[in-house]
Parts: sequence; C-alpha cells; structure tokens
Amino acid sequence: MTVKERLHHRVDALPESEAPTATRVLEALVATADPVLRAHLLAPEDNESTAGDDADGGLTEARAETSLSHEEARRRLLGAA
Repeated sequence: MTVKERLHHRVDALPESEAPTATRVLEALVATADPVLRAHLLAPEDNESTAGDDADGGLTEARAETSLSHEEARRRLLGAA
C-alpha cells in the first residue's frame, strides 16, 4: 500500500466532525509545497523599530515646524487685514 493509499484510508476513517480540521491541515500542507509561499511563511519577522525620530515619517517634526498657535494665527490674520 502506498503512502497516499494509507492517507486515503485514514481520511475515510475520520469522523465527519473532524473533516473540517483535516481539510485545513491538508490545505496548509499543500500550500506550503509552493516554494514562494513557503519562503514567505518562513521569513523572519520584520524587526525594524517603529520607535525613534522617524516613526511617523517625520510627520511630528513637520507639524511642529509648520503649526501656529491660535494667538499667532489670529495675529497674522488680523495684522494682514
């Protein structure tokens, strides 16, 4: 008996309630046979820090440089009139 034949017998012997779990396991095995997907699944987690000066792409610094207080905005608007 081949390995696949033994596998078929095991699947046939499964209780119906276990069929969804067995399906997910087998689908995962088939999916990981794809070398690209397997490489993706086994790739190390991105460990680039999100903390630090550029965590938000410089947005905090840009806002600090371009924002005006309410009083300053009012002074500029009323002074220009």
